[in-house]
Amino acid sequence: MDRDTMKRRLLITGVVLMAIVIVGLIVALVRSERKNRGAGESTTVTVTQTPAANPSESPDVNASPTGGVSPVATPTATLTPGAGTPTVTVTPDVTGTPTVTATPTPKPEEIAGILVEYATGNVWSDGGVTMRGIEFGIRNNTKTAINGWKLELTIEGLSRAGGWNGTYTCKGNVLTITDAGYNGSIAPGATVYTGCNMGTTQEKLVITKAVLNGVECTVRAGVVDQNSQNGKGNGNGNGNGNGNGNGEKTPEKKDMLKRPDGAAQGDDWLHTDGRRILDKDGREVWITGVNWFGYNTGTNTFDGLWNSKLEPTVKAIADHGFNLIRVPISAQLINQWAAGEYPDANYNRAYNPALTQLNSLEIFDYFLSLAEANGIKVMPDIHSAETDAAGHNANLWYTDKVSEKEWLAALEWMAKRYKDNDTIIAFDLKNEPHGKPGEGNRAAIWNDDMNAANNWKRAAEKAAACILSVNPNVLIMIEGTEIYPKDIKTNRDYHSTDEKQYDFNWWGGNLRGVKDFPIDLGQYQNKLVYSPHDYGPTVYRQPWFEGDYDYDSLMRDCWRDNWFFIYETGKAPLLIGEWGGFMREPNLTWMTHLRKLIKTYRLNHTFWCLNANSGDTGGLLLDDFTTWDNEKYEFVREVLWQENGHFVGLDHTIPLGANGIPLTQSKGK
Repeated sequence: MDRDTMKRRLLITGVVLMAIVIVGLIVALVRSERKNRGAGESTTVTVTQTPAANPSESPDVNASPTGGVSPVATPTATLTPGAGTPTVTVTPDVTGTPTVTATPTPKPEEIAGILVEYATGNVWSDGGVTMRGIEFGIRNNTKTAINGWKLELTIEGLSRAGGWNGTYTCKGNVLTITDAGYNGSIAPGATVYTGCNMGTTQEKLVITKAVLNGVECTVRAGVVDQNSQNGKGNGNGNGNGNGNGNGEKTPEKKDMLKRPDGAAQGDDWLHTDGRRILDKDGREVWITGVNWFGYNTGTNTFDGLWNSKLEPTVKAIADHGFNLIRVPISAQLINQWAAGEYPDANYNRAYNPALTQLNSLEIFDYFLSLAEANGIKVMPDIHSAETDAAGHNANLWYTDKVSEKEWLAALEWMAKRYKDNDTIIAFDLKNEPHGKPGEGNRAAIWNDDMNAANNWKRAAEKAAACILSVNPNVLIMIEGTEIYPKDIKTNRDYHSTDEKQYDFNWWGGNLRGVKDFPIDLGQYQNKLVYSPHDYGPTVYRQPWFEGDYDYDSLMRDCWRDNWFFIYETGKAPLLIGEWGGFMREPNLTWMTHLRKLIKTYRLNHTFWCLNANSGDTGGLLLDDFTTWDNEKYEFVREVLWQENGHFVGLDHTIPLGANGIPLTQSKGK
């Protein structure tokens, strides 16, 4: 046998052996498969999933199965079929390739009587209480109309709740919701909707009982879709702009995010001269704005959009004469945006269908476009380091989770992103730095120690430099602290823990340090504005509210020494960043006196607040976040910038709403 023949035989033998091995492996795999699955049997995988509140949100709620309450199902996979649940059947064919057959998802079980369904939105922490947004749908599956309703829910660990489309009261673990009048009738087969921000002392939401008008009913987690259940589907779930089902065309995303027609970039930047704020032509302006929070709380957009529409709300702010919106926001959210992360915004998709094609950052950009189109300017306010409805309670601009470096990065990113958009004309560096003498280096101080981490003057100058290095055109608002030594010479380093050695004021309202250690912005000193906060006795009964206080006593005991001296000496302009409250005593007397101060000296200010859900002040909007509190608005209107019956805006070309004029038509403050 020659050598070539031997090679061919060896090659053939190797191929045969390899084929035998492969066949053996195949046989072994088939036997193993049959052993594990059972020859001739099919396997059913059951997946149970409760529908989310919206396409991007899932409920984290467990309801007790007692008292007729349906439990929330969490995603599970088992090897036993479940009745009434979607199933996927996998059956091997003769070739060993599985075929997949999916059964349709069944409709939710029909419930006789009254059905209360709920869906949760964003969840956040507020001082040890778990807060969550919840929407309720109350469906009348009886043959009798309901005229007037009261819903009582028993909820484990209930702490508080405030909502819309109804009156909410809490007593123990029972939440009582009473109709709002306009939604008191529920026809057979109809559904009414209400919702709230609810707090519980436990992480999971457990509803054990539901009673409507004295009759126990079924309550379950599910989908509360005001569109699908009232026949007004928005029809734009894919963001293609094909209309929202209400006869309105949904705008395309690119059109929503562009600057409005008629906008002129770069002509609205402001600067200061002594106590005055001036435009590019030297015309003195009067900033008379309002606060609208939500971007700081975990809503990741403006609070109230769960029951209102963004576009008409912005227009209403302009039409009512507010020329600037101060927007509380968290450094954490900004840094998430900068990293390409976009936490879900909590809003009513039925009312705001166009927003469904936008992420939370794009919704903010769209808001800027709406503000500019209505002649409104915007001032972001770092209200808290962390995204938390109670985040403002943290003393400093940094926490264990958000460092000073990250706070600075958030400000610089915002300044750089919007440096070519003069809708944003100012930045409030940090809301209400504070802290008491006994808190040591965890309390905000104001001195000339440039190495002290808790020195607000040091941090503010550093933050201003970060912003102005990328956008030298914006104004810089710097708030005060809470305490300042009575004798700065002997207690310069705040070493004393004796409260008698300090002057106190509202958080962010103590600017006494400006006398001894004024803010230095170098070449950008004409961008500095000091911004104190001031509140009344319903927030806290300060010593200056004792007895029969009046305008003169408030000036003597609080305002002048804490911050009004800055105006009197002409060091810099003032903007009162927060003031406001309920239109009743004991608050109304203080608020009337402060309004007199603002009006007399035409002090810049942003009223607190638009939101109905500000617990200790109330808002300019009522609980439906649409109707204005006319009594409060007329009170504030006296200190809105007006000339010849027209509100004056801060935009040189676009008038302020339907009742205003652009800055070029103003004579100046």
